[in-house]
Amino acid sequence: ILGFIVAHLVVLFALADLVAFIVRRIGKGQEERTYYKFLRAVYHFGIIPILVLSVLLCYGNYNMKHISRTEYIVSSHKLRDNYEIVFISDVHYATIQDPDLIKEKIAEIEKMKPDMVLLGGDIVEEGTSKKAMQEVFRIFGGIESTYGTYYVYGNHDRQLYAEERAYTGAELEDAMRAGGVTALQDSYVQLGPDLVIAGREDVSLGKEGRKKTDTILQDIPSDAYVVLLDHQPVQSEENARQGVDLQLSGHTHAGQLIPIGYINALTGALNYGEYERGGCKVIVSSGMAGWGFPFRTQEKCEYVVIHLKRN
Repeated sequence: ILGFIVAHLVVLFALADLVAFIVRRIGKGQEERTYYKFLRAVYHFGIIPILVLSVLLCYGNYNMKHISRTEYIVSSHKLRDNYEIVFISDVHYATIQDPDLIKEKIAEIEKMKPDMVLLGGDIVEEGTSKKAMQEVFRIFGGIESTYGTYYVYGNHDRQLYAEERAYTGAELEDAMRAGGVTALQDSYVQLGPDLVIAGREDVSLGKEGRKKTDTILQDIPSDAYVVLLDHQPVQSEENARQGVDLQLSGHTHAGQLIPIGYINALTGALNYGEYERGGCKVIVSSGMAGWGFPFRTQEKCEYVVIHLKRN
């Protein structure tokens, strides 16, 4: 957190210097006026950057402690029935987000009785204990739905970046099975004649760590509507060429801290919201929590409800 504060102060003081430079140029010859003296005093005391940072910290902490419900409607002629999907990603359970808030939202989801719950990765992370890991998969797996709860790995779930892991890969799989959560690792399930749910291994494993989309989907019916879970919002155009209709991803946290999300968007990366890529609809969630810092100054924490409608 100290590093977070220092980095923001450096940027804010740099911006204050830039504004002061502009004011000096515009106000040349007005140095003795009252407003100019006031602005100069404020600048020299460094009040503005500190005030702005205080507001950002208060807002960011408040924003992190609230989880919204975000809804999308997606229609297709391929669908014979209507489906309601709850998509949850980037929970980073029992780290910077209050577990009681997560449980409160899960109780809210349970009242909906959705057709399925899809978990988009980073449900747990390096800071999650074994007990908390087991708890969160038991909770998610216990959500009552028509077709059950399905999950794909994120880049953090296996605690690959931890110096000392709190649980093994086998213990993680055991917790999923015990909770009734089905992991989709470069595989798919067909939930009816019109609907297929596929899941990718995370791209962080490299080309050798996951199969290509065409290999995963080679045996599915050509007229089925395909929903693909991929933790990171990548390869959507390739997925579209292979018949994917809807890709659900997370990972980005929508930037989490200003201006990261804007920078992501400027690079052309899929950052947050709804996109269209080559005929494939892509929905990128900001996640139920953040990562690293208990602050969110960009976008919101959320769970996503997708209404699949027959056209």
